Amino acid sequence: MKESILDVLLYLFEHYFTEDADLARDRDTLQSGLLQAGFSPAEVSKAFDWLDALADQRPALPAVRANGPTRIYAGPELDRLDVECRGFLLFLEQHGVLDSDQRELVLDRAMALDQDELDLDDLKWVVLMVLFNQPGSEAAYAWMETQMFADEPEPVH
Repeated sequence: MKESILDVLLYLFEHYFTEDADLARDRDTLQSGLLQAGFSPAEVSKAFDWLDALADQRPALPAVRANGPTRIYAGPELDRLDVECRGFLLFLEQHGVLDSDQRELVLDRAMALDQDELDLDDLKWVVLMVLFNQPGSEAAYAWMETQMFADEPEPVH
């Protein structure tokens, strides 16, 4: 089975992080569970590196949501994120779901995945994981979670 870092992260997120916060803190138990689930040690290691980098960028205090600078995408970002993904990030920022710092964190974590391209569903999962890790972003996380699991999500204009 060809798995990616995102596959490991989604498995972790769906099976551990949202259900049992104490278990999520026990890295050895999580690694064992992932290996038993069939993920390769290399991908498990990369996924934990990805999560460590996300935790290292966690702000001490929630950021003030304000109109930030306009983001210009270039190079590898344009290669990996199609127009739909970039438009979705702009939508989230314009509607106060993400601030400019969180947008940059989402971009950093999206670019850190071992994937040539990310589709909109992959990007939504990255956004959800970033918001889950951000203090003070509970309302944004709840809104994003609703959008992901609703039968008819709010349209993006």
